[in-house]
Amino acid sequence: MKKTGILNRHLAGALAELGHGDGVLVCDAGMPIPDGPRVVDLAFRAGVPAFAEVLDGLLAELVVEGATAARELRESNPEASSLLEGVFPGLDLVSHERLKELSAGARLVVRTGEARPYANVLLRCGVFF
Repeated sequence: MKKTGILNRHLAGALAELGHGDGVLVCDAGMPIPDGPRVVDLAFRAGVPAFAEVLDGLLAELVVEGATAARELRESNPEASSLLEGVFPGLDLVSHERLKELSAGARLVVRTGEARPYANVLLRCGVFF
């Protein structure tokens, strides 16, 4: 059994398949999940696992060259807004409707148990070299 890193076999396998430019949507329990991308649903119950915990785990495994979130986040969920703007200084903010459109092109969707609005971010994978 794996000792460190992400233990969920579905998520670990999906991350290993990602390449440069691929999109990963990390979303709350209420975000509509588009048809097409591979989905790893981690939601156990409301708030578990938290958006911040899942994002932290993913960032330990991925190289991210850009991130996009809904601009509504700033007003509706200041905690998640501070988190994302702290981690991604160049965070691209778009309307929630536009984020849903962009999410359709994601290669992977990771659903958290987060139960606060707009705790969603679309990550763009980079390369480690």
